[in-house]
Amino acid sequence: MMRHSQQRDRRERGYRRLPADGSCPVLVASVVAAFGLTPADLRRPSRGTPRAAFARQVAMYCAHVWLGLSMTEVGRLFERDRTTVAHACRVVEEAREDPRVDRVVDAVESALANWRESQGRPVGEAA
Repeated sequence: MMRHSQQRDRRERGYRRLPADGSCPVLVASVVAAFGLTPADLRRPSRGTPRAAFARQVAMYCAHVWLGLSMTEVGRLFERDRTTVAHACRVVEEAREDPRVDRVVDAVESALANWRESQGRPVGEAA
């Protein structure tokens, strides 16, 4: 069991379960639109179709790289282990060598950038 002082220490270090700024729903909406899926496809406890699995990997990659969530936080968001998130990031980074994949990931990142600008936040600033 975590002591009160440990909880306070984690809050002071900036620990957060999910970003409170609304960026995660925007991320999910952007990914499902880019891949023609539903939010349930991304949150499914099983792997699902190869398309859904890759879309989930893209979402995890963007949550980590673009939104600045730790791999543990991303894992909580998608109910996966942090090592699964690390694997997803490697898969997406390698897949971005393909221009078609890169365009899809760019589209998701652009949607996040547009949302950030509409919120009055600098584009490069993490959540």
